[in-house]
Amino acid sequence: MGIEFLEATPERVVARMPVEGNTQPYGLLHGGASVVLAETVGSTGAALHAGPGRIAVGVEINATHHRSATSGFVTAVATPLHAGRTLASYEIEISDEAGRRVCTSRLTCMLRDA
Repeated sequence: MGIEFLEATPERVVARMPVEGNTQPYGLLHGGASVVLAETVGSTGAALHAGPGRIAVGVEINATHHRSATSGFVTAVATPLHAGRTLASYEIEISDEAGRRVCTSRLTCMLRDA
């Protein structure tokens, strides 16, 4: 997938992924690749929020694909909608290099002891 983290705190996780190598047969960024990127950054934020000795397990994810990307990188930014003791929900915005929204996703993770 080629995901590269740029920033990672419980309040904000940023990562980028190349479009090349993550396309469907028509040369467009595969929707599934966007969801992988979204779950990766959202789960990372939830795990950082959970803290040592706890894990974050994804229980629900959705995604709306707004436009296609055909080259360069897409960047995902995950921010918490809710960060509790047992659940953490993150909104993930994925944009292309021109700053145009490619995908919006929401992830909910269950937080439990490791």
